[in-house]
Amino acid sequence: MHSIRSLLWIGDGTVLARCGVDRAPNLEVTWVQSVDEAYTLPASAFDVIVLEGQKAAPLKMALRRLRQRPHCPPAILCLCAPAIEELRALAQSGHYEVLCSDPQSKQEETPSLSEELLARIERLIEPHPAKIGRQQVIDATQAVAQPSTARDQPIGSSLPMRGVLDLADRAAGTSATVLIQGETGTGKELIARRIHHRSPRSRHPFVAVNCAAFSETLLESELFGHRKGAFTGADRDKPGLFERAHHGSLFLDEVGETSPALQAKLLRVLQERELLPVGGTRPQSIDVRVIAATNRPLHEEVERKRFRQDLFYRLAVFPILIPPLRERLDDVLPLARHFIRKIGPGEGKAGCRLSQASERLLLTHTWPGNVRELENEIQRALALAEPDEVISPRLLSQRLLGILEAVEEAGVGGETLRESVDRVEAWLIRRALDLNDGRKARTARRLGITREGLYKKMKRLGIE
Repeated sequence: MHSIRSLLWIGDGTVLARCGVDRAPNLEVTWVQSVDEAYTLPASAFDVIVLEGQKAAPLKMALRRLRQRPHCPPAILCLCAPAIEELRALAQSGHYEVLCSDPQSKQEETPSLSEELLARIERLIEPHPAKIGRQQVIDATQAVAQPSTARDQPIGSSLPMRGVLDLADRAAGTSATVLIQGETGTGKELIARRIHHRSPRSRHPFVAVNCAAFSETLLESELFGHRKGAFTGADRDKPGLFERAHHGSLFLDEVGETSPALQAKLLRVLQERELLPVGGTRPQSIDVRVIAATNRPLHEEVERKRFRQDLFYRLAVFPILIPPLRERLDDVLPLARHFIRKIGPGEGKAGCRLSQASERLLLTHTWPGNVRELENEIQRALALAEPDEVISPRLLSQRLLGILEAVEEAGVGGETLRESVDRVEAWLIRRALDLNDGRKARTARRLGITREGLYKKMKRLGIE
């Protein structure tokens, strides 16, 4: 069974209405009439774009405009009443996926158009290993085909994330050390991998280590390696992760958790581009691009003397800050749909999708666990769902349903509108206080009000 695919249809909708594509159970269709309208939507929220038109030239111009956007998905050109000259014009100007439709045919004579479209979508999203660059010009019942190339999966389509991705792509073209900062679960390693795979070092290893998962002594051995006899149990030479990442990239996750002694050794490696294995007597040269990450505000750690200032400046040559998910809510639904497509097939739930009520609930949550929490939420919902079931709010966890219960309870028992609004506002303030460990100044900032305003609201609503 096909997964549900998200489709953006651009055009006057003639073919869309006639062929019934918008009613296909495996397609989630959004229809706009122009590229200008399409520009108001996040491009990466869709798996595929279909451009409908009568002539090749306007279709090519529209496609050219769409491809100027970052993370534009693959496109299918739907050519109405095609002539062989139109097909030839498309083929000569580039490689396109073209779907041909006869406007004179009746709806009942074109039942396979939606099936053909779905097959094209699957081929574009999961490309076969055909040689790229092959052109075909054939009659109006066939297509001019172009196999897709593999693309990096976009992490987000919101304005803040587009800025992060742009910085990552710029960092990829340099040899600078990168420091990625962000809360737990925001996807720091994904950004690090993106930098590596788009850099000149992409053919060499990407090695990742979580610095918080090792003791100081063990982490030193893991990073720098050791020589035989360096300590009890060292019965052979062992290369470290720096050596394994030679000519590639080393990702130091949670670098803020390292001890001062280890920070000094990391600083020397970054300065001298050479390391000394534990128990070794001769330093060895290395060629490694270091990408570090932390969920701690390292500049504050420097001020508190918990992190070396000189190492901080060595790491933060190219800093990238990933905003938390609550500050980029435009990414929530595209990410949720991505996780359904990613997790669903393995759980036997490839046909599941979110209901509109569930989508609204996802947008009300503040996601303290960020993208990782969202992925866990979707995995839990899929585990509870039946195959092909629409995921309704009853399948979501209690922490998401809290606002729904507050709204449902409001207005009962003859409450006035003001009393109902106060009930919901009190719930939101209590949740914000819980998420911020009761710290009122931080809670006020997160709610977008002053601390004095928060105190007044708490007093009026009886919140202690």
